[in-house]
Amino acid sequence: MALAPGMPAHYGVGQEAIARAALPGTPLAPGAARRMVREALADWGELALPGAEIVRERLAEDAVLVVSELVTNAVVHAGTDVELLCRLEITDGGAVGAVVVEVSDHHPSRAVREEAAERAYGTPEYGRGLRLVATLSEAWGITYRTGVKTVWARLPVDGGLGVDEGLGVQGGLGLEGGASVEGGLGVEDGVGVEGGFGVERGLSMGDGLGADRGTGIGPGPAGETVAPGPRRRPRQDGDWLNRGALSFLAEASDLLAGQLDEDLVAALAGQLLVPRLADWCAVWLEDEATDRAGGLGLALGPRLARVWHGSENRIEELRRDLEKDPPRLPDSVRSRAVPVPWPGEALGTGEALGTGQVSGEMGGAGGAALAYRLIAGGRPLGTLVIGRAGLTAFPDEITGLVEDLSRRIALAIGAARQYARQATISRVLQRGLLPGAVAEIPGVRSALVYEPLDKGGPSGDFYDLFPAGDGRWCFVLGDVQGKGPEAAVVIGLARPWVRLLAREGYHVADVLDRLNQLLLDDATEAADAAARALVAAGGPGLGPDEGPQTRFLSMLYGELVPFEGGVRCTLASAGHPLPLILGPDGDVREVAEPQTLLGVFEDATYVSETFDLYPGDTILCVTDGVTERRSGPRQFDDDEGLAEALAGCTGLSAELVAERIRRLVHEFGSKPPEDDLALLVLQAE
Repeated sequence: MALAPGMPAHYGVGQEAIARAALPGTPLAPGAARRMVREALADWGELALPGAEIVRERLAEDAVLVVSELVTNAVVHAGTDVELLCRLEITDGGAVGAVVVEVSDHHPSRAVREEAAERAYGTPEYGRGLRLVATLSEAWGITYRTGVKTVWARLPVDGGLGVDEGLGVQGGLGLEGGASVEGGLGVEDGVGVEGGFGVERGLSMGDGLGADRGTGIGPGPAGETVAPGPRRRPRQDGDWLNRGALSFLAEASDLLAGQLDEDLVAALAGQLLVPRLADWCAVWLEDEATDRAGGLGLALGPRLARVWHGSENRIEELRRDLEKDPPRLPDSVRSRAVPVPWPGEALGTGEALGTGQVSGEMGGAGGAALAYRLIAGGRPLGTLVIGRAGLTAFPDEITGLVEDLSRRIALAIGAARQYARQATISRVLQRGLLPGAVAEIPGVRSALVYEPLDKGGPSGDFYDLFPAGDGRWCFVLGDVQGKGPEAAVVIGLARPWVRLLAREGYHVADVLDRLNQLLLDDATEAADAAARALVAAGGPGLGPDEGPQTRFLSMLYGELVPFEGGVRCTLASAGHPLPLILGPDGDVREVAEPQTLLGVFEDATYVSETFDLYPGDTILCVTDGVTERRSGPRQFDDDEGLAEALAGCTGLSAELVAERIRRLVHEFGSKPPEDDLALLVLQAE
């Protein structure tokens, strides 16, 4: 086979028909994949490998088409190198059951995208070709491992499963090349999931939860559900729990703990449970609005956040069935397992897994289903439902393990909601601390760059550009000590007071004088209130070093008054980096003089400087996030670095000057900025 270097293919591995290739993540990959599969199928026939003689032309073309779509999907949506595997699946009797293809990429955080519009149960997934894959395949699905996502499809030779009933798993979950684990619920090294989600090893269920026990995880490259056998071995669940359950819970806890979105937690819960402990699962979430409405006697139901099934083709049908009848568990249940009806309309009476009639829990035919309340901090957050076909009841060991996992899922959902509340508060607060829009000044073009370090919380930098009346416009660029709520308090005082004082007609220096006194008075009042509260609570009072705490900030404040042929500018700097003026000839100079920070000294007196701007003159105002941007021991403004950067902007518009300085600041260091960044450019027209 003619493949590019680095894309080897192997045939006849252990008398099995297997071909592998590593493809670069380029537009040429789908063509190379199609060529590889065609030649592999032809070579297998020439080599007379077992089963290759009955692979007909139509099946070969279907396999080529499925591989083409899966590789295209991986290249387009993951953008990484792609690993392709194609093999013939041979039954114990020597017959070919199916052609199996697997396409792996190295960007598992990106979900495979589906053509349909946003799914009602979770994160929107858009797609390319997966409907076609689902149509041509008997089953298809996704396997997650550390750093790898594999999409697989199984194309039957004769339209059937090609597997004897009760066979269990051959080529089980995450075991490559048709390996299997005897005895059910096999655990490699007693750890967690080889082929599982987010871990390297462990819970490698070669035959799901026990092939001989008949619990429903069947042949397929990654979690496909096929015929369960008729026998059960409850002892095997206990053996597995003794060997790997604690490791599974530890890995699950690590995976869930870092998630900050409740819908993602629900999605991960499904991938942790299926197919290791169940054939399918669903997560309902009770929003806070639902909880409040329930307290008022209003009927607002839970939201079906995620449905997961071992076979991707059954998810939508299962979701529609489950949405009709959400589980309603009494508050007294807490987190223990409660039997619920089997969704027979979606999964049938056994044909969902290719078996005959089996009695299920709650009298439903097809399998057993259990529901768990998700409770954290005493508040109900939702419900987890799991199901497994071919059982009349879940083993007690699995029931207890899922109960432990449900508590961890509930804690992760609670933490995600707390984060979402805090992020919402921060966004609202941030919007309130900054102007909704900057004013347009006659004869002056302005450009602003504002990049807070914490995108979701209050920044220490702030700005304003507003009309002050009587033909005056004022601008502010400030930087508060600290970050977060304390910085927000100071900004909430400073910006409105500057606007008020300016509109009352105070001059530039007078505005700074009064703002300085305001900050000192506020800090004193806050410290006195804290001391009184501490004494009232029986505390010892404030010590000698615990007196009034100052709230200080640096600020550049200026006033613009347009006149015929130019703009008169009056400004003052209070502990802030001094502004630079760029002339049309490329000359750069500092203006104003350094003065003390606001909110530090009561006897501070501020002065201002006045000068005229003519067409082509540009003022650059920045915060210390620009001047103190670091690259190793060096700072951006060392050796007049900012002035040199501004000189290189000669002849550019205000917008281009702002963008060029921003880009130079980012490029100065190899790491992202470690401080808020704000700059204001004013240019006389």
